[in-house]
Amino acid sequence: MSFDLRFTKGQGTGNDFVLFSDPEGDTELTPTQIAAVCDRRFGVGADGIIRAVRSSNLDDGAAALAEDPRATWFMDYWNADGNVAEMCGNGIRVFTKYLLDQGLAELHPGESMAVGTRAGVRTVTRNGEGFRADLGAWRLAGGEPLVRAKNLPVARPGLGIDVGNPHVVVALADDDELDGLDLAYLPILDPAPEAGANVEFVVPAEPLVEDGVGRIRMRVHERGSGETLSCGTGAVAAALAVRYWAGAGAPDDWRVQVPGGVLGVRVFQAEHGEHVMLSGPAELVFDGVLSLA
Repeated sequence: MSFDLRFTKGQGTGNDFVLFSDPEGDTELTPTQIAAVCDRRFGVGADGIIRAVRSSNLDDGAAALAEDPRATWFMDYWNADGNVAEMCGNGIRVFTKYLLDQGLAELHPGESMAVGTRAGVRTVTRNGEGFRADLGAWRLAGGEPLVRAKNLPVARPGLGIDVGNPHVVVALADDDELDGLDLAYLPILDPAPEAGANVEFVVPAEPLVEDGVGRIRMRVHERGSGETLSCGTGAVAAALAVRYWAGAGAPDDWRVQVPGGVLGVRVFQAEHGEHVMLSGPAELVFDGVLSLA
């Protein structure tokens, strides 16, 4: 039996998503259906799928409501290969834009809302340029796995960063090395993290800091999606890694150039330690109806 899926296509700096509203939690897509929808040749095409479901109607949403009763909406996010993901930095901005567009939430400039995710509750604020999201506390994930990538002559050490989902950040020598990577191929990590990781390759700008703001370029191979034009949590991880390597005196504000645009990252002190903020645009591209088996 087939059914019609009413969806919206959205993107944030080229990281694109298929979003649909399911407040009661009645429409659960299978991993096979998710992969089919995200297929860029035979489906709509996207880096992932986001379902808007009320937290009270989802098992994972119970933890979000327990953490913050204001998190009435849950961002149910799945990667393009049909596997569930903990968090998506670009996705949460697009998700918030979608809630407003659908009349499911109201958020005036300067106001904030709590959103449930599998990485915990995240706070999103509407601003003049789009949205900024407090991604919470970050931590070094431990270890420095060797990273091999196609067209990278020598394996490089990576730095594990956790911002609610796992990342490994690799520093490259220059723009030529970054541009020469073929990230259609999965980078190999040794040792390999049990749950996999997003892998970011980063090059500092020259000069690294301008007017008190750090500047870097980044490309990413996302776990479950391949190379994407942008990865919000990856931009955060890359900025945090370069800030860590730079040591004392490194700035707290960063501009991260990704193939799909520019994202802002800011590190700040919160009640329970150091948090990180991601800012950038969010756009809804088109609506459609797709018949699914």
